[in-house]
Amino acid sequence: MTDIQDTSPEEAAEKAAVLIESLPWLKRFRDQIIVIKYGGNAMVSDELQQSFAEDIAYLRFVGVKPVVVHGGGPQISAMLDRLSIPSEFKGGYRVTSTEAIGVVRMVLTGQINPQLVGRINAHGPLASGVSGEDAGLFGGRRRGVVIDGEEHDLGNVGDVVSVDPTTVHDHLEAGRIPVVSSIAPDLDRPGQSLNVNADAAASALATALGAAKLIVLTDVPGLYADWPNRDSLVSHLTATELRAMLPSLESGMIPKMQACLDAVDGGVDSAAIIDGRVPHSVLVEVFTNKGIGTEVVAG
Repeated sequence: MTDIQDTSPEEAAEKAAVLIESLPWLKRFRDQIIVIKYGGNAMVSDELQQSFAEDIAYLRFVGVKPVVVHGGGPQISAMLDRLSIPSEFKGGYRVTSTEAIGVVRMVLTGQINPQLVGRINAHGPLASGVSGEDAGLFGGRRRGVVIDGEEHDLGNVGDVVSVDPTTVHDHLEAGRIPVVSSIAPDLDRPGQSLNVNADAAASALATALGAAKLIVLTDVPGLYADWPNRDSLVSHLTATELRAMLPSLESGMIPKMQACLDAVDGGVDSAAIIDGRVPHSVLVEVFTNKGIGTEVVAG
């Protein structure tokens, strides 16, 4: 670490300029809830896990109220392979058998969640693990998927259809950072669990919490108006513009952009997808004028 005495006046001035640029955003988001969906490459790279945890701790220390929602697709696939449980995808959704849902619960709530909590808590006793099954936080309902006009069953896969944010509010009021795993109890089958899309779960939670912002970490720089033309990155668009673009988007991007659209339609001030492969991308999005990735606002 560089000793402060070794910092030149020019370097000190640059650092001060960066801090001053963040001032309007510190004022804007202080005491506000920001929901961050964590996943993709940022979840499996040790270096990016570290920088993400630092970002979340930083938000908390400057007076923002971060809430993290995570999935765990790569880790779930790896565990299913290790246990020789078949893993099949239909229409972008993982077909989740009775055997597989037990693995999903184990990986999300028993492995990823405490690891992420531990990373954040390296910076102080800040984070607390929460399952989507805790205290009725999420309520789910099974869903299928239509492929070429035909309905396909997905097993224990569902949508979040209800949110009771009481337990998350309790953690926030106690000064903690809730880290939420994206699994939900099946409202129609008591005692059964559902694998739910983490982007949609984060969006539903952001809406229920009245969050100021939703941030979705992805494995791409943002939304492209004309993919694969890399000069067509869209940095800012309205909900109306996104609604018109949605049917023509690449299939993998649709759930993420739908999550942003649903959040903004539900009253969240803004929603953004950002590149989780970039260290400290969360801080760049929240505290700089240009941000990073693609932001969606009402209108």
